[in-house]
Amino acid sequence: MRIGLVMDASCDLPQEYVNRHRITVLPIRIDIDGQIFSDHRDEAETRRFFDEDLGSRSHSASTEPYSDENIQTLILGEMVTAYDCVFCLTITATRSPIHANATKASFGVLKGYREVRQQAGQQGQFLLRVIDTQTLFAGSGVVVAEAVRLIESGKTPGEIRERLERVSRHAYGYMLPRDLHYLRARARKKGDRSVGLIGATLGSALDIKPILRGWRGDTQPVAKMRGFDHGAEALFAHTAQRIRESLMVPTVCVSYGGLLAELHELPGYEQVPQACREAGVELLESTMSITGMVNVGEGAVTVGFACEEDAPDF
Repeated sequence: MRIGLVMDASCDLPQEYVNRHRITVLPIRIDIDGQIFSDHRDEAETRRFFDEDLGSRSHSASTEPYSDENIQTLILGEMVTAYDCVFCLTITATRSPIHANATKASFGVLKGYREVRQQAGQQGQFLLRVIDTQTLFAGSGVVVAEAVRLIESGKTPGEIRERLERVSRHAYGYMLPRDLHYLRARARKKGDRSVGLIGATLGSALDIKPILRGWRGDTQPVAKMRGFDHGAEALFAHTAQRIRESLMVPTVCVSYGGLLAELHELPGYEQVPQACREAGVELLESTMSITGMVNVGEGAVTVGFACEEDAPDF
């Protein structure tokens, strides 16, 4: 059976990895002071974002994910004849409408695929499964990477769906932001009250940075660190420890809101690739999506992995 894979643009994975495994990306439209970006994890668009220094004012941006009509058109037009089954993975439904849009689109796809396949001289059933990864950014990337592994190992659609739903319940996405004032400004733009004025002001005054965790649809701070470098070192040490203790998925994803050379220079980062090498775990590093940088600010770090249990011990 031919099985395809779709993810939304804010799932953080390297562009080379996305291309090599033929993952279809659902783009997100971003308007920054009249400058339009189509975020589909394209390196040229990301470079333009950096070159034009748009991150400093992108807190006022508007973002628009693919609508259900867009998703339905994409899958009917490009995928129902190329594949017999497609898995669509999205970031947590609690933080983005993309999962709801994809779910709604799936009903239209399942109603219309037979005519499209018949016109192409193809018979047989087409399956479309929409899965909420229940986490964000690099955390969602881990679930997508597991889907790639399952597809390439020849698992059936039923086996893949069961496994991905289980992994999604155990996928952890951690984030360390640099600028709490930016995060608050962006949250206010979106009507999100999760970052208060007092917390942002106090955090900036004392250089306190929260480590946020996205897990099972909930995004909450799990630690407060004095300074970004200290927070990064603690987050990387925590990740390395989980790698050594064994993971549910043999992949760790790390994304950074800037050039990857800067990621490699962060305090303590060398622990992560070293632990991955020793444990035989795949490490996927990527620049954060434009959507991610617009929502949380440049210079943020996100880390994703999946394990049975991860009690924060920062």
